[in-house]
Amino acid sequence: MTSTSTPASLYERLGRNAGITRIVTDVVEAHLANPLVAARYRAVKDIDRVRNMAIEFFCAGTGGPEPYTGRDMLSTHKGMNISEQEYMAVMDDILGALEKHQVDAATRGEVAGILYSLKGDILRV
Repeated sequence: MTSTSTPASLYERLGRNAGITRIVTDVVEAHLANPLVAARYRAVKDIDRVRNMAIEFFCAGTGGPEPYTGRDMLSTHKGMNISEQEYMAVMDDILGALEKHQVDAATRGEVAGILYSLKGDILRV
């Protein structure tokens, strides 16, 4: 008899809400220390709101039960004129945090693919 188990969702592989919260917290810290994007993040009036919206976004976008209550990516980034270098710096910070939390390479690749799919709503809009 063969067992057919459902593969763990991306949400589960990232550690559910608690794991995603730890990852996003490290991502925000990395952004604040990254010379390519630090000024943008230091200028934010409510960095806790940014962090909480990112947690919601990751939870909802990876299959978790938490709703995302923020704006869509295009509305969020419109007028920011984010450069390719800034975009890649943010991606590197996210992938670095995933690696720090021992997220496996396949899962990191899946997250990167999702984030790259949003590039058109973020870059130079």
